[in-house]
Amino acid sequence: MIGIALKVASVTVFVTMSTLIKASGEGMPPGQIVFFRSAFAMVPILAFLAVRGQLVSAWHTANPLSHVRRGLVGVMAMGFGFYGIMQLPLPDAIAIGYAMPLLTVVFAALFLGETVRIFRWSAVAVGLGGVLIITWPRLSLFGDGFGSSEALGALAVLASATLGATAMILVRKLVLTEKTPTIVLYFSLTATVLSLGSLPLGWIMPDAQTLMLMALAGFCGGLGQILLTQSYRHADVSTIAPFEYTSIVLGILIGYFIFSDVPSWTMLLGTTIVVGAGLFVILREHALGLERRAQRKLVTPQG
Repeated sequence: MIGIALKVASVTVFVTMSTLIKASGEGMPPGQIVFFRSAFAMVPILAFLAVRGQLVSAWHTANPLSHVRRGLVGVMAMGFGFYGIMQLPLPDAIAIGYAMPLLTVVFAALFLGETVRIFRWSAVAVGLGGVLIITWPRLSLFGDGFGSSEALGALAVLASATLGATAMILVRKLVLTEKTPTIVLYFSLTATVLSLGSLPLGWIMPDAQTLMLMALAGFCGGLGQILLTQSYRHADVSTIAPFEYTSIVLGILIGYFIFSDVPSWTMLLGTTIVVGAGLFVILREHALGLERRAQRKLVTPQG
């Protein structure tokens, strides 16, 4: 229950971060938003590591270039994602982003050699079909078509999901040699530095209120990462993963009451399909995990 509570808390904080960015980031370049998100995330992360006595040891890494690669992919994912949030209703952006765990399954099979059988391939195909249902009205050839702001926003969130899935593959490789605090710390650091590269593209000078809201968004990003990491210490991934989908409920409520966004029937239908497919993948992963543990017990010599 502690793991589930921490997971729901992390989802709430991340949705709050997205809400703050959508409310205050109008006209701000995505690279500048990424900078605020990453730089101010360092505050709770460094404080948390200091309290746990890991502030010094977390800096030790044997694979600095791997952290840079993960940071570069993560920065691009955040940039596309934040652009999409600014162009789309918040629930739509959240729902399209659910493509990321589905694509992670695909990439794990392609790049990590993980065995993915017909059940999960079918769930991935159905889930991506749900994503298409959500995005298709935005990409319609009628009206403004692919040149509309919402179409570009939908494509940006899809690009963010693809890059996010790639980042997850890189993280799976990193955890073989690196500790979790090291991965979290170096991601925020590299993202902050790399996002500064977008400075020549035309950053704006935010007013005091916007600066405060963007700083709070970054703080929420770091706090959400801490809560998410801690949730994995108290429960299996397969147990807490389904609670990721509470974000769509929060997104619909916030979108309606704060941004006056009314969800369309295609968005609700597509989201239902994507969530259903995602839950199937999670349950299948849990079943496979139980099978692997049972097999290990059978082959392990008993003392």
